Amino acid sequence: MPTVGVKRDLLFKALGKTYTDEEFDELCFEFGLELDEITSEREIISREQGDSKASGASDVILYKIDVPANRYDLLCLEGLVRGLQVFKNKLEAPRYRRVSPVSGEPQKLFITKETAAVRPHAVAAVLRNITFTQERYDSFIELQDKLHQNICRKRSLVAIGTHDLDTISGPFTYTAKPPGDISFKPLNQTKEYTATQLMSLYKTDSHLKHYLHIIEDKPVYPIIYDSNGVVLSMPPIINGDHSKITLKTKNVFVECTATDLTKAKIVLDMMVTMFSEYCSQPFTVEEAEVVYPDGKTCKYPVLYSLQPSCAVESTEKIAQLLTKMCLRSQATGVGDEIEVEIPPTRSDVIHACDIMEDAAMAYGFNNVPHTTPRTYTVANQFPLNKLTELLRQDLAAAGFTEALNFALCSEEDVADKLGKKISETRAVHISNPKTAEFQVARTTLLPGLLKTIASNRKMPLPLKLFEISDVVLKDETKDVGARNSRRFCAVYYNKSPGFEVIHGLLDRTMELLEVKSARVDGYHIQAAEDSTFFPGRCAEIFARGKSVGRLGVLHPDVINRFELTMPCSALEMDIEPFL
Repeated sequence: MPTVGVKRDLLFKALGKTYTDEEFDELCFEFGLELDEITSEREIISREQGDSKASGASDVILYKIDVPANRYDLLCLEGLVRGLQVFKNKLEAPRYRRVSPVSGEPQKLFITKETAAVRPHAVAAVLRNITFTQERYDSFIELQDKLHQNICRKRSLVAIGTHDLDTISGPFTYTAKPPGDISFKPLNQTKEYTATQLMSLYKTDSHLKHYLHIIEDKPVYPIIYDSNGVVLSMPPIINGDHSKITLKTKNVFVECTATDLTKAKIVLDMMVTMFSEYCSQPFTVEEAEVVYPDGKTCKYPVLYSLQPSCAVESTEKIAQLLTKMCLRSQATGVGDEIEVEIPPTRSDVIHACDIMEDAAMAYGFNNVPHTTPRTYTVANQFPLNKLTELLRQDLAAAGFTEALNFALCSEEDVADKLGKKISETRAVHISNPKTAEFQVARTTLLPGLLKTIASNRKMPLPLKLFEISDVVLKDETKDVGARNSRRFCAVYYNKSPGFEVIHGLLDRTMELLEVKSARVDGYHIQAAEDSTFFPGRCAEIFARGKSVGRLGVLHPDVINRFELTMPCSALEMDIEPFL
């Protein structure tokens, strides 16, 4: 959950009421938030960097508030105050309007076909006659940062640029050029740099270095110019210094470039709706026109305002509760139907169940009466889970420490590092992975345990780890095309391979599973070849005539690929056949 830090006194001033810490904590709980911490800038710096670094820092009390990840409208003071005021019936939920410029044509942003190779989408809008104070300006910048980290996925999906419109001249052009052809003075710098030089400059910047990878390997970089050739920004890295916003800025040009157009529209709506209350005409946003390479034009911001209907009991009461959550509602008079107006700030509402969740929140979960269920059932643990729990206890008693790893991993973890090809692994792939670490569902538990050892190499030897969890395998016979399989995996890491330790653990496990050592109706092992294991040091496990797993000494190449230095033996087997 994102955490929003707001100054307590500034918050209370905006709310028009002073609360005790306990009272505000209760208010947050009622509204579906959590007051996570009460602190100050001095206390934060002192805790993280020491008392010497904290001298001179502010003692102003800060409230750290946990906000649901899908409530982008609560990521700044303005949205938070607006939501709480409407919730307490002190303010009517505003209606946001897109307006045309008072004089002349709307600002235009032309997109060229070159952007298709790097960031193909862009949206824009104008906040006209806005009044900034230092607090408003700080909140404006912080909201951009919160959105960048949240819905924008660290600028990879959307990058926000805000500019002083009075310092630049439209129409604007969004294009892409080779880095050597781009030259401008970036924000807070004193001289011009080429894009290539900027990439080198920002490699040591603690804030911007995390975004360089998004475009640095691309043949062209995205760039936005005004009609005079002035650079507004090189998204998603840095804005130009020429159009930077100050406290004196009266007209703000907001542009968002993106790889995901839907999220770009949401982000633009959030930026302009949150701060439109400071415009001379509150809650109005001046439209801008985006012209695509094929000549198609679109006006932004969209400012979606949907009006779905849903059937409920007690329509008047439900309508009042939803209105408290900024969802203007009224009974239609047709049976038990109510009409709900979803403002552009509530992009999280995508289904009728989201509407009813808000109604329940406004009613108060603590106010829902406890009732006895109409139907009685007797709970019972799944046999597979019961077997898993029993095994966990006895394997821990055998001296092995349990690990719990992510169910997703990289393609390299389940294939290349184990000496296999990804096509042979029957792995289920994620269509749009957010990071390289989570590309596929794991097909084996072994990589997770080896990475756990790599992260704990300073611990005293030997390291004896085990995990009992699910792997995911493709299965054409299933309606979803894949199935879960419960596996048991153990590794022994020491100065010697310790194959006898792993073999002993297999014997102990089979003893616990009440499977005797016999070829026909019991279990046995026989030599096998597997690229993950050292040649001649791998055995296949058979139980009741069926192959259930393998054990052996890992291949040195596998050990090296996981950044380990000692020999390691491992065992992995399927436990479902023993139910």
